[in-house]
This record gives sequence, C-alpha cells and structure tokens, in this order.
Amino acid sequence: MKKIIILSIVALATVSCGSQLAPVAKNALKPTVITEPTPHDTDDPAIWINRKNPAQSLIIGTDKEEKTGGLYAYDLQGKIVNKVYPMDRPNNVDLAYDFDLNGTKIDIAVVTERKQNRIRIFSLPDLKPVDNGGIMVFEDSEQKDPMGIALYTNPTSGKIHAIVGRKEGPSGEYLHQYELLDRNGFVEAKLVRKFGAYSGKKEIEAIMVDNELGYIYYADETAGVRKYYADPEKGNEELTFFGQNDFKRDHEGIALYKTSETAGYILISDQQANNFVVYKREGESNKPHEHRMIAKVPFSSIECDGADAVNFNFGGPFTHGIFVAMSNGKVFHYYDWKNIQAEIDKQAH
Repeated sequence: MKKIIILSIVALATVSCGSQLAPVAKNALKPTVITEPTPHDTDDPAIWINRKNPAQSLIIGTDKEEKTGGLYAYDLQGKIVNKVYPMDRPNNVDLAYDFDLNGTKIDIAVVTERKQNRIRIFSLPDLKPVDNGGIMVFEDSEQKDPMGIALYTNPTSGKIHAIVGRKEGPSGEYLHQYELLDRNGFVEAKLVRKFGAYSGKKEIEAIMVDNELGYIYYADETAGVRKYYADPEKGNEELTFFGQNDFKRDHEGIALYKTSETAGYILISDQQANNFVVYKREGESNKPHEHRMIAKVPFSSIECDGADAVNFNFGGPFTHGIFVAMSNGKVFHYYDWKNIQAEIDKQAH
C-alpha cells in the first residue's frame, strides 16, 4: 500500500506542474491513504462514523460531472464500496445523525444536485434515497445552482437543518436554511430563513457548521470567511469576517476538528497554495469571534475544494481522528490527524 501511495503522489505532483496547477511543497504532509479515482472530478467529502463498528466507517464524496456524476462511499482503505449514479453535477455533501424518519432514527447524507436545482437525501450507510425524488431549493429566486451545503443539528431540540449555498445570489440572502422534516416516511424541507453577506467577488461554496457552539462558517471566496449563528431564532447578524489577508486567492473547503466540546481547530483550504490555514475554534481569550491564523500547514492534496475532519478513534492509523481532503486527480486524501497536530504545534508554539 505504501508503494501505491508514493507513486500516486509523484504522479499527481507531475500533473500539477505540467498543467499550471499549484505545486506541492517539498515539506507537505503526506496522506496515509489515497482513494480509488472516480470517473470525473471529486469535489467534497464527509466522514460517517459507524458507531457500532468504527472500522466500517465511510467517507462519502461527490464526483461532480453533469448528467453522469455520482455520490461515492469509500472505506477507510480508500476503496469504493458503494455509489449513487448517475446524478446531474452533485456538488457538496454533508451528513447528520439520528434523523427521525417514520419513527426510526437514521443517519443521512444530503447532497446538492446543482443542475437539477435540488438537494438529494440518502440514508447511511446504504445510500438509499429517502427524499421521494429530491427537494427543490431556491424556488422563489431566479438565482439557483445549489453548490455548498452544511447540516446543523440543534443540540437542544434535535431539529436538523440544511444550509444551502449557490453559484450566485444577493448579499444578505445568499444562503437559504431549511428545516428537514418527516412527511409520511420521506424527508421534506421547510424554508426557515435567508441570510448571508456576500462580497460579490466570486462565489460562496464551502459551508461548515459547529453544532455544539452553534455557528455557521462559510467561505466568501477571495474575500474572507464569515460567521453567523446557526439557530435562525438568534437572527442574521454577522458575528465576524476573518481571514481576509491569510490566503493566496480562493478560500475553499472548511473542516472542523474538535479537541473538546468547546475547543479545537478550524482548517480552511488555501486552494492555490496547497495549504490549510488554521484558526482556533474557540477564538481568542474572552473574544470568541476573533479568529487569528495560528498555522499554515502544507498538504499534498492539490488545489483542494472540500475537506472534513473528525476527532474519533477509528483504529489502525487513525487513532486520533482523520482529515479528508479532495485533491485534483479524481481522488480524496486521508490524513492521520497526529501528523497535522504535530505541524500545528510546531508553528503555534
């Protein structure tokens, strides 16, 4: 397996240099696993924990081709073990646990199907549709093209919401938030708010939710990262706008690694530099909305769009958790969190 991984990294780095993509730094962290390639173009991953058998956990990822794209499930060794195919440019994916469907708790993966202007919802781990064919989004807007998605589980009520972004939209209402509901054994969605400032510079795709602290983060590409309350009842005030000067160009995938209920790291893809820029989840002392860069970690993933992280003992090489990043070359990279933590510690102290 190690020989395969090394050859894959060399091959991808060669492609990168030859096609003017961002080169991989010599000191970049190396992935523990590189997945099997998809047919077209990977974009965004989500990590599903099998709580009964952690070794059987899955990485769910999108292959975003029009008409012939798909949603793929990989095992922890990077092998494709299931897929939903074809889909019409599935863009981003997120997941949630314990959705109450027809009296039974199920885990779900929610995907934006961009060219159909809808989201699709599948049960986990079997990837069976539970949405009665799909749920239309941005129905009252001329600007649709759903791209980004993140799921919010309210820790008090247990309600699950989908926050959906799109290719273009008006500042103040760029994002739409939907409550997911059980209707006769299928998942439906109710629009509960429109929010989200937008610079107008490029687009908003990467969205991340911190369930425990109750925040939404999203990347206003080439401008910065914006933060809002996840609970719509707390209003649409922008809490902070950070990272404006920490990136080469595009702010892309956002991952959250929790070290406790209230502490941890926010990692954001610096796409054209092949770095992830790291911030404290909890902010600075007595300033929870002040997020200063504490590290800039070079990765071997090339021009990463989407990423996810989980602090969980999966066994094997991932006893301290796993970090998954999309990489040019139709693949996802799995990183051992211990190596990332060592690099953060080296830079932060």
